[in-house]
Amino acid sequence: MTKRSWLVLVVKLPAEPSRHRVAVWRELRKVGALSLGQGVWAVPEVPAFADGVRRAVELAERSEGQVVTLRASGREAEDEARFEAMFTAARSEEWSEYIADCGKFEDEIAKEIRIGKFTLAELEEEEQSLERLRRWHRDLTARDVFGAPEAAEAGERLKRCVEVCEDYAERVVAALHGEQR
Repeated sequence: MTKRSWLVLVVKLPAEPSRHRVAVWRELRKVGALSLGQGVWAVPEVPAFADGVRRAVELAERSEGQVVTLRASGREAEDEARFEAMFTAARSEEWSEYIADCGKFEDEIAKEIRIGKFTLAELEEEEQSLERLRRWHRDLTARDVFGAPEAAEAGERLKRCVEVCEDYAERVVAALHGEQR
């Protein structure tokens, strides 16, 4: 097993106003950092996390807080494995949420087809939702450095969402041109 290096961020921020703590928290969550406890976060030391860590540090410093960044690794192989498992579990939760949203997207388009709502405005709304799913998939893929098991299913679900949206687009065009499908 290759020894992995982690960045551990110890974040200290003023209690008020709380919006600064929330902004730093959101940035660290967005990048996929693992919360280890009150104000302590960790990410694998790989390029995918560098920009998010930098933004979180900048947000903290702008709010008169401070961040101490430490390089760490597991003391024993078991520690390394446990940390990797915690990080992967967090990614698994995100992938599960993503897969559920893919299901909602497919259900929404099925409803529009069922009620015969074939408008350009609705198509544009669905295409925006699909683009959000694509961005989310890209972001999750970038931070899933250990390969959570749900990632493969998520990729398949995104392909299915694309197919469903393309089918809906064809139905909208056909309806606008008075064609039967």
